[in-house]
Amino acid sequence: MFLSILYIALAAFGLGFLIFIHELGHYFVARRCGMKVEAFGIGFGKPFYTFERDGVKWNLCWLPFGGYVRIAGMEKQGDLEPYQVPSGFYSKSPWARIKVALAGPVVNIIFAFLAFSAIWFLGGTGKPFAEYTHLIGYVDPHSKLYDLGVRPGDEITRYGSRPFTGFNDLMTHSVMGGKQLEIKGYNTDFLKDKNTAFTYTLDMYPDPRFGASGLSTIGVIHPASYLIYSDAFVAKDAPIRKSGIQDNDRLLWANGELVFSESQLSTIVNVPKVLLTIEREGKIFTTLVSRLKASDLRLESSQKAELDDWQHEARLNAKLSQLYFIPYNLNALAVVEGPTTFIDENSEEKIADATLQKGDKILAVDGLAISSSFEFLKNIQKRHVQLIVQREKSWDRISWKNEDKQFYAGVDSLALRQMIASIGTPTPINQIGNLVLLNPVEPIAMDEFPASKAQLAQIEARMEGEKQQIEQIENPETQAQALKMLEKRQKRLMLGLMLHDREVQYNPSPLSLFGDVFDQTWRTLSALFTGSLNPKWMQGPVGIVQVMHYGWTHGIKDALYWMAVISLNLGFLNLLPIPVLDGGHICFALIEKFTKKPLKSKTMERLIIPFVILMVGFFLYVTYNDISRLFHKFF
Repeated sequence: MFLSILYIALAAFGLGFLIFIHELGHYFVARRCGMKVEAFGIGFGKPFYTFERDGVKWNLCWLPFGGYVRIAGMEKQGDLEPYQVPSGFYSKSPWARIKVALAGPVVNIIFAFLAFSAIWFLGGTGKPFAEYTHLIGYVDPHSKLYDLGVRPGDEITRYGSRPFTGFNDLMTHSVMGGKQLEIKGYNTDFLKDKNTAFTYTLDMYPDPRFGASGLSTIGVIHPASYLIYSDAFVAKDAPIRKSGIQDNDRLLWANGELVFSESQLSTIVNVPKVLLTIEREGKIFTTLVSRLKASDLRLESSQKAELDDWQHEARLNAKLSQLYFIPYNLNALAVVEGPTTFIDENSEEKIADATLQKGDKILAVDGLAISSSFEFLKNIQKRHVQLIVQREKSWDRISWKNEDKQFYAGVDSLALRQMIASIGTPTPINQIGNLVLLNPVEPIAMDEFPASKAQLAQIEARMEGEKQQIEQIENPETQAQALKMLEKRQKRLMLGLMLHDREVQYNPSPLSLFGDVFDQTWRTLSALFTGSLNPKWMQGPVGIVQVMHYGWTHGIKDALYWMAVISLNLGFLNLLPIPVLDGGHICFALIEKFTKKPLKSKTMERLIIPFVILMVGFFLYVTYNDISRLFHKFF
């Protein structure tokens, strides 16, 4: 709590510092141009100490987050026109006023470049692999992208007309209001060392992660990440502890799939399928087959009788209809005799796919060896997850320039294939080099997971909060669907893993950082003025403090980076030709220079007051959205 309050204070102070140096730039240039500076405030609010030096009244204020400078003639004095005030701002030449107006933004821009240079000189910052990877971590299984065959582990190289630099590009496109997006990339298969190029143009649709927030997606839900195990934060009775996993093990493979994200892993653990080891014509392989309750299968009386006998031999006490099985007929030795029909969750009758063929012999269920159908029936009642990890003592940082090439560095694809093929056989390969096959893990439902009272209270509070939000949904059908999904999440199976990502060393040149931030700012403003960016996604002071708070929590260099980003935006935005900003004063000076006539106070008021009202309204609007997002996040 103390650290959080400290970081918030540092974030607010950092924002104030950027405003302070901005005003300080105006102050020094105004004095140099012979303008009379009436007052300079360090901080905001009521002054607690005031002193005068060189004719300037210095105010030290209670809120030390910023500053202000008051130059003579910028406010109307009696009946005098602004240009009639002695040594006033408007009494000086247009060029002098342009220099004063430019000084503040230029100081912010210079600070940004110096900060980027300092970060580069200090070796850059450590960032999660997921921030810069081009590899997909999870694809929405209900999306067109999924139907087109794009899967976790595939690579995106371009989006629209731009090179793909990371998954923030997709979020930016969503916020900018794009209705369609063309992506280019490769379908990749590490185990077969095969890449196939693709190009797809896809419609954006509401992102299932964010509900009715307005954000959209093409189906890419998460980027890929290293899944590195952290033992210190895992519950004592978590199922994963029985697997033989060690601290710093990296999860590579789970139940038939290479794993690229925690979302994908959760799907693998909860998918209603079972991993079978099959012998077919002398060859052994593993495959996934649907795991269904007997009540969902169209069984003939003779098949029910066989299941009843196997249930008796397996000493299973549950009702036959509640037992799990597969949509295939088996003989007593667990040899497939043919498929059977079943009823899916949409109440449609289906025939089993062609995964298994007549004559296939089942050797193991989820890696557990069996020799008869009653053993098969017994073992299929409980889920077990097979996991393969890459065992390393530590994970050094890698460069962001070639992070994707390093993703499988040190992993022997041939050895991994051999290990997978051995699962469930009489002689499983438990270790080859740095690859380790863990003991099968039996997952536990979330609502039965071992946790402390405090953790349980936190989970219950979060679930109750989500339920209350769902109850506010007006559409009954949407509400019912959301409640069903929430109930499913409460029942979802968990392994108890605590995973973290690998860090990459992010250290582009100062010019690259400067150019990237400038480009992003320009694109944001262009989208805002063309209407493709909804103003609700803009951040005000509260949002900016949140961003800087995030920076401080990750270290001084991250904080310095975000200060540089905000400083560059502050300088750039102040140069916009809007009357209440520095760019507006520059425009006034240019008009006077070309017309040879000074603007009168009434003319300036007519130009400035509407923009003041608009700016105040915009400030209140973005602040409201900042606070709304903050409350939504925590409550």
